[in-house]
Amino acid sequence: MLVKAIVCTLNEAPSVGPIIEGCLGHVDEVVLMDGRSTDGTCEVATELGARCVVLEVRGKGRAICHAINTEEADILVFIDADGSHDPDDIPRLLAPILSDEADLVIGDRLAGGSDELHGSADHILRFIGSWLIRALINVRFGMRLGDVQNGYRAIRRDVARTLDLREPVFTIEQEMAMKALLRGYRVINVPSHEYRRTHGASRLSAPRHGWRYVWNVLTTALRPRIRARADAKATEADRSA
Repeated sequence: MLVKAIVCTLNEAPSVGPIIEGCLGHVDEVVLMDGRSTDGTCEVATELGARCVVLEVRGKGRAICHAINTEEADILVFIDADGSHDPDDIPRLLAPILSDEADLVIGDRLAGGSDELHGSADHILRFIGSWLIRALINVRFGMRLGDVQNGYRAIRRDVARTLDLREPVFTIEQEMAMKALLRGYRVINVPSHEYRRTHGASRLSAPRHGWRYVWNVLTTALRPRIRARADAKATEADRSA
């Protein structure tokens, strides 16, 4: 299977190098989706053997959608560039997909622990908001997921292309989880520790972005289910017959 690591970047030159080097031991290619960095991020990436795609528009959601729509691969692994994710967790994310036990695998900070979700008032607000949203999603879909918003995840590329993702910013991660569940795809967690970032500060603010998370979950989770996975399996069985 062809596996690509997708790293969304914006001025991440001081931290992206170890991420690329760590990923290259576990995937076939590392691709940066870059929001026109001015600090040499793409130059660092290219020297280390990664490929850099410079996007005309910024926004993590837009970068993820571009990767899903343009990159040819069997599995896409999304990992942050700030050093908060350990590339050595990639095999743990890939294993359930490779064994056909899952379609989307999300790193679980509840099980693995987080150095980022505690400390400041903003982090506490984010933790409370994440807990409430996760609880709503679990009740809606009858799941017991520990984390739906962590950006560290692996997904089958053909599944990702059926989800019609639209969120232009960080909310795309919970949108991806909800739309996968709506279509009957298998979503699971695996433990993954979130480390304190090695560079920069989070661009996510609970007071500024919190309303968007709430609006997204209310307008997405309450939609009727579409059994896309079951339909796909039925079609495949008909063709085999």
